[in-house]
Amino acid sequence: MAHEKTGDFLPASQAEMAARGWKHVDVVLVTGDAYVDHPSFGVALIGRLLEANGYRVAILSQPRHHIPDDFRQFGEPRLFFGITAGNLDSIVANYSGNAKVRDRDDYSPGGNPYFGLQAEKKMRRRPDRATILYSNLARAAYPATPVVLGGLEASLRRFVHYDYQQQRLRGSVLTDAKGDLLIYGMGERAVLEVAVRLAKGQDLAGIPGTCERLTQRDMEARGIGAPVLLPSWVEIQADPSLFLEAELTVDRLARSYATEPLLQHQQAAWVVQHQPAAPLTTAELDDLYSLPFSRKPHPTCGDVPACRMIRDSITIVRGCCGNCSFCAISRHQGPKIISRSRESVVREARLLAGQKDFSGTISDLGGPTANLYGTGCSSPQPCKRHDCLYPKVCKFFKIDEQAMLGLLTAVADQAGVKHLFVSSGLRMELLTRTPRLLRQLLLHHTPGAMKIAPEHTEDKVLQLMHKPGVAVLEEFLALCREIGKKAGKTFHFTPYLISSHPGCTLADMERMAARLAALGLAPRQFQDFTPTPGTISTAMYVTGLDREKKSPLPVAKKDSERRAQRQALDHSRESGSVAPRRKGDMSGAGRGRRGATPSRLEKPGEQRQGDKGKHDAKADQGRGKSRRKPGHDG
Repeated sequence: MAHEKTGDFLPASQAEMAARGWKHVDVVLVTGDAYVDHPSFGVALIGRLLEANGYRVAILSQPRHHIPDDFRQFGEPRLFFGITAGNLDSIVANYSGNAKVRDRDDYSPGGNPYFGLQAEKKMRRRPDRATILYSNLARAAYPATPVVLGGLEASLRRFVHYDYQQQRLRGSVLTDAKGDLLIYGMGERAVLEVAVRLAKGQDLAGIPGTCERLTQRDMEARGIGAPVLLPSWVEIQADPSLFLEAELTVDRLARSYATEPLLQHQQAAWVVQHQPAAPLTTAELDDLYSLPFSRKPHPTCGDVPACRMIRDSITIVRGCCGNCSFCAISRHQGPKIISRSRESVVREARLLAGQKDFSGTISDLGGPTANLYGTGCSSPQPCKRHDCLYPKVCKFFKIDEQAMLGLLTAVADQAGVKHLFVSSGLRMELLTRTPRLLRQLLLHHTPGAMKIAPEHTEDKVLQLMHKPGVAVLEEFLALCREIGKKAGKTFHFTPYLISSHPGCTLADMERMAARLAALGLAPRQFQDFTPTPGTISTAMYVTGLDREKKSPLPVAKKDSERRAQRQALDHSRESGSVAPRRKGDMSGAGRGRRGATPSRLEKPGEQRQGDKGKHDAKADQGRGKSRRKPGHDG
């Protein structure tokens, strides 16, 4: 009976494993999320990939974490335990940017972060620093089984990092968890190589896209050196300013796809990062999304709010070349844009439209940034920067407006699709260069309000955020006003904004409130900067230094300072202080219900501030749970 209800899923219990006639599994994937068999969830994607390559995979979702019993339910896995905290960093999932305990977890059944009604820390479904705790429990259950760490949390905490809940620097999660290997970034190539090697009885040395923990003796025996060494744990403890240097180095080498190993000494061992895995090709990404996902939560999980939000969405692009200071997508998903083929996306849309419970609306055709679809680099030489949009759009950045227009038309024309929306974030400087696409999005594919991400309006703060100046926002709104006037329409916008970013003062926030009012934008969606792992903004927050000049910055760390900056926008929103509208323009766009909450419900897999999403996500640090859909944490 259990098999009849759950046969479309990977086994999530010993009974489901037995129903398949399996006496063992090859891999147990452990996750802090509820089990949702949807490609936006990294564990589902990695599990289906391993299954497609002939491995027996079981999913251990939100195990009890006070004893190792749950880790024994499938027996000892033949190859390895794969550990992830889930689509979100566990600290971001459990605590707000001001370190207040969250009373909701959209990746858990019913949104309840606890096992039952008892709101105690030991009863949380997703424990703090879940990667470490799960690794220890897997080791306690089967000491001889290799433990492989992955997902967003492990990826962004692979070197010395800042933990905002503890308000201190911590060593690599690989060191703390005593894992055998850490897979960073998008893990498809690396996880398959791990499975192949372990099946052949080989070691895991030197796999692209992985980090190892080695002693000095190991280093000497293998002849490992590096032209670039990160400041060590001891050196950063002695001089915290070196933390910014380390983060800038990791960022620079990641964007250049450097092939040399990167080393950081951690207490008694070295963390060795091997060269990144090559990004998937379009054909490989197409194959990945063609795997047989049920697109539903496992029956034992019931309603999972995160699944509801993305159930009828389709990921069309992976990676981000924007490289915003507060965002972890570039570091996790990579700076190279990989777009799925039109045929692949249309097949998924057709499959989605054929499901019995399909509402007729595709809620999002997107990714980390939807209008990066079809973009690429036309430079005759290999690029080592992959920083395509700052301080202005690179002359070699190739924009294919027709690719996105054609995709929208092809998906919208599918039988059963009544509405097609693009709900992911959009880069305004690219929309001003693609006016036909902008018009199409505004008139036909925007669900109420278009999401834009100015983040701030003051140029000195935008420079620290590694974003172009406010002129981009002004040009964008003028173009929308012109389109609206010709079409006889009024368009609405949801601008995402960050308060208390390093270098931002109360005066900057007051100027932003005034400028937004002059532009006719109401600040409905904003939140405090959250210093999550893996971003340059977090390093500026910790060190109090400008990323470029290395000069001192004002940093709002006290609750009173952060509250004052927040209130500067709160007051302007509640007073409704937006400029009067002219006939035919879009002034007042973004105006929502009075008193709307300043923080919004983020989509799954999206962690723009320090933990967007998968192994993938959807990763954008600095905000807490992210608003953009990075894909998955695979």
